[in-house]
Amino acid sequence: MATTYNNLYLDIRQQLKRSGIDAATLEARELVCFGTGKSREELSRDGGLYASPELEQKVRELVARHLAGEPVAYLIGEWEFYGLPLDISPDVLIPRPDTEVLAEQAIGYVKTLGDCRVLDLCAGSGCIGLAVAAQAPQARAVLGEWSDAALKICRQNIRRNGLTGRVVPMQADARERPERSLGEFDCIVSNPPYIPRADIEALDPSVRDYEPRLALDGGEDGLDFYRSISEKWKAALVPGGRLYFEVGIGQADSVLRIMRSQGFGDIQIVKDLRGIPRVVFGTLCTEI
Repeated sequence: MATTYNNLYLDIRQQLKRSGIDAATLEARELVCFGTGKSREELSRDGGLYASPELEQKVRELVARHLAGEPVAYLIGEWEFYGLPLDISPDVLIPRPDTEVLAEQAIGYVKTLGDCRVLDLCAGSGCIGLAVAAQAPQARAVLGEWSDAALKICRQNIRRNGLTGRVVPMQADARERPERSLGEFDCIVSNPPYIPRADIEALDPSVRDYEPRLALDGGEDGLDFYRSISEKWKAALVPGGRLYFEVGIGQADSVLRIMRSQGFGDIQIVKDLRGIPRVVFGTLCTEI
């Protein structure tokens, strides 16, 4: 029996809700839009029209794949972060609302600087550096990422958001010291891999089986990248510059101690919307 676009959307939303998906409204809309080839505005406008059986079948196949564990962002190939549309592939982490807390903190600081250079290290899709550049027009950003496949996504997202003039991608290994030729940055921001290696197999299948292991594995205790970046990349910060990290649950105090041991001061911890310590940032002392 034929169904309208609106009824198809409502049916999918209810199906996702019954499966315990909190973001059922958002995910149902994205799946129906992608499966039918309609924008959000077109879906609303054409809600009373009938979807062809072929389009309905395509949407329901996408829903089945999602309910089997495949994330919506990978199914549709894009996601939104801090108001920016981003290309997404299984080669990069899916941007999450928690990371917008990190972006917001960095943006607030960068806006006070005037002309400045910002490095997004372990950039993945480039979401943080792009958000900073979009919100702080005086900033120039570098998206530092080790993975060639992720760098390709960074390039696509720079172009997609019209930031080619102020944002550049660069291959960078956060575990190694930067070349002097890279110069200095006023702010380094990083959402590095921070899952303890032994915990990866216990992650939700939608993360464990689909998101890139390279972007998850933070070493035995999950803190390898915090140690490496705090020690080796402070050389790429101007004296008095700031380093911003996203951290996992229960890691904030450990990251604070790591940063303090490397000469960072005025270290602060910021909670996310659920009250979980999510961001740790500090200022590089001028004598370092």
